[in-house]
Amino acid sequence: MQKTRLGITAGAVGAAAYLAGFFGGYIVVILITGYVLLFEENAWLRRCVVKAVVLMLFFTFLTSTINLLPDILEVISDFVAIWGGSFKYSTLNSIISCINTTLSVIEKALILGLGIKSTRQETIIIPLLDSLVSRYMS
Repeated sequence: MQKTRLGITAGAVGAAAYLAGFFGGYIVVILITGYVLLFEENAWLRRCVVKAVVLMLFFTFLTSTINLLPDILEVISDFVAIWGGSFKYSTLNSIISCINTTLSVIEKALILGLGIKSTRQETIIIPLLDSLVSRYMS
């Protein structure tokens, strides 16, 4: 396995990027990605760390977009209440909560799977994300 300038394998650095995303933060993932993009030449590793950031951003965008729906419904409810009506949407809130939980589980499973695969310098192909990474990594 090819080693990085840090003296550890490229797979370990890729796994660190994914697992940092699994345990929580953009800051560590972005720091690892910045280091790799600035100092490492390994093409697989560069794609791996960018894919970790894109994966996290993708799920953050998706979750944020879905979370706009209750806010929109609240505005509609307020307008209806102005004219004395009522508008109930509690069932939809439960559905949105279920969708968010499902997305979170999918995100964590993908990040964990990609982290484990990256220890062997392999990847899981996710067509949408891989096309985004390819588009911006030319």
